[in-house]
Amino acid sequence: MKKAFMVDFLLLCIVFIWGATFVVVQNAVHMLPPNTFNAVRFFSASLFLALIYFIRNQKAWQTCNFSLILSGGFLGFWLFVGYASQTMGLLYTSPSKAGFITGLSVVLVPLLSLVVLKHKVKTSALVGVCMAVIGLYLLTMNGSLSLTFGDFLVLCCAICFAMQIVLTGRYSPRFPTMPLVIIQLFTVSFLSMCYALLKEDWQAVYDPMVIGHPEVLWALFITAIPATALAFLVQTSFQKETSPTHVALIFSLEPVFAAFTSYLWIHEVLTIKQLIGCAFILSGMLYSELPILLWLRNLKAKISA
Repeated sequence: MKKAFMVDFLLLCIVFIWGATFVVVQNAVHMLPPNTFNAVRFFSASLFLALIYFIRNQKAWQTCNFSLILSGGFLGFWLFVGYASQTMGLLYTSPSKAGFITGLSVVLVPLLSLVVLKHKVKTSALVGVCMAVIGLYLLTMNGSLSLTFGDFLVLCCAICFAMQIVLTGRYSPRFPTMPLVIIQLFTVSFLSMCYALLKEDWQAVYDPMVIGHPEVLWALFITAIPATALAFLVQTSFQKETSPTHVALIFSLEPVFAAFTSYLWIHEVLTIKQLIGCAFILSGMLYSELPILLWLRNLKAKISA
């Protein structure tokens, strides 16, 4: 039980960091194009982990094999396509609809887990997923539900993020965590740079007025180390201990933390509907963890006795 709480706590820390970086990244990508930003972000993260790994283990290269490289590259591919399609989708749809559709990955994970991993999903988890989707709708949606080309791209993003979570559940027990994460992050960096070379003004990365700007430097540091290197290291490591559906439910808290940090930093006030949405997401996550609630009830009964 203590280990389960520790896993959930560390995953919640990841989601809090991801939610907290929205405002920081939003300011940075006004100066450094999104995919160029991601190329630098993921390369810095992979380099950071690689240095630690090779310093600690001089013969680390011996752990690499074709199967490991292929699996890490496959994870990185889904992650890159998720980020790229989300970025392109935001050009054609509203941020509120994009947030809701991206959050639908919480529904796709149990479905993909059933198909890819043959995992049976608990009824309590399915109820929790439904509650989280209702919460995501209330928290993020302000416009109509009609689908546009941008919405389709963001839906592709949700599928890719869901696949990354599910495939992490498949590969993380098979391979050493650190090299699997390093290869995954380097793949995202490489593909992001290829995309940037074709579609963006990537030369901004050589402009000291841009890359050396305090907001860009801070955004790159906070996203590369805590929000990428450490976050994906924790996710990959602890998905050996829990199910992809459980991870997806915890990740559904990202817009809640984003709203909370936006309120703290830029004083963005939530409406009553959005607060109710936050409550639904939290309730869905807790309801899916009925064994924990039962344990707490038994503990309270013992204390009262």
